[in-house]
Amino acid sequence: MAAPLITEGDGLNAEDKFLCVLCCLMRLTKPTLFTNMPVTSEDRDLPGDLFSMLMKSDPSTIKGAEMVMLGEMLTLPQNFGNIFLGETFSSYISVHNDSNQVVKDILVKADLQTSSQRLNLSTSNSSVSELKPECCIDDVIHHEVKEIGTHILVCAVSYTTQSGEKLYFRKFFKFQVLKPLDVKTKFYNAETDEVFLEAQIQNITTSPMFMEKVSLEPSLMYSVTELNMVTSEEEGESTFGKMSYLQPMDTRQYLYCLKPKAEFAEKAGVIKGVTVIGKLDIVWKTNLGERGRLQTSQLQRMAPGYGDIRLTLESVPDTVNLEEPFDITCKITNCSERTMDLVLEMCNTRSVHWCGVSGRQLGKLSPSASMSLPLKLLTSAQGLQSVSGLRLTDTFLKRTYEYDDIAQVCVVCPFLSPES
Repeated sequence: MAAPLITEGDGLNAEDKFLCVLCCLMRLTKPTLFTNMPVTSEDRDLPGDLFSMLMKSDPSTIKGAEMVMLGEMLTLPQNFGNIFLGETFSSYISVHNDSNQVVKDILVKADLQTSSQRLNLSTSNSSVSELKPECCIDDVIHHEVKEIGTHILVCAVSYTTQSGEKLYFRKFFKFQVLKPLDVKTKFYNAETDEVFLEAQIQNITTSPMFMEKVSLEPSLMYSVTELNMVTSEEEGESTFGKMSYLQPMDTRQYLYCLKPKAEFAEKAGVIKGVTVIGKLDIVWKTNLGERGRLQTSQLQRMAPGYGDIRLTLESVPDTVNLEEPFDITCKITNCSERTMDLVLEMCNTRSVHWCGVSGRQLGKLSPSASMSLPLKLLTSAQGLQSVSGLRLTDTFLKRTYEYDDIAQVCVVCPFLSPES
């Protein structure tokens, strides 16, 4: 359906108006569902069943459900409406010869002027040989809106009269492109080189949206796993339910987990400096299936500061017995650009005691290289205990790196029965 665009101005002169070659532009948009306001009264009131009979005879109501506001009819657009970023702008252009003369060499050109560029939307750049009286030239243009703010559609028409005079005029149609969604992102850097992305998407339009797709396109160094599904025995189900509607001003959170690819996982220095994670791809539908699509720019995180040496845990038990040794496995990664010669020191705390030789040589560790370090320790106190007291010294620079609170374990007494 067509709705007229607002005319900002034109360039008609006296001769153009005399010849009456007119340019009309209408926006193509889908109709809306017709709604009515039911008016009812009780039988004992003065109108009696008058209102009820009127509602039943109204052709716009649903038979058997006359009190429902939503009807079976469609309403043609009465105004230009709103255009949102990511939607497809469609317009119908008609150039009509309203005179009694034949005009020749008619060229219709449609350009879209934004704040940053000027785009040619004409489907054909060739001229029409002639246009007879009461005839018209029709064209339909489409454009995926990628900028917000003021847009001006410039329609230029040039033609030649029977006397050989070349005439030209333009019309300007101005409209605003609004922002449909508000997207906010948060990053969480895990110790295992994983990156968790939380995307908050808010519908800031005045109508509900059907969220067809919200996906994350990762950068080359990462693979992504969507955490927006509840896995069952047969198939996964969205955490938002079967009908993924986003009401006006509602916000929804999407969660993604990014892991380094195998070829980059061992390159600690490379992963450490990666700030570009990927971009979000959002597809939605409004009203009668009008589709919109937005892609964010490349999302960037704050690179974690691991320092020269990074110590992570590869394995650690959740629960251990009091005064019984247990094993943990640490991973040491050289994040600097120089080779290190490392010495390990293990310092006991009040409740955690290390088993083994403190001050032993670990050897040389090349840049971006890693080594696994199995350790044994025991605890002397019950409850939730923090594993602390590891010290790594680089003998080349005489620099010591301290690692405390690297893990927490729950310590229980095996001699106490559950009944006591």
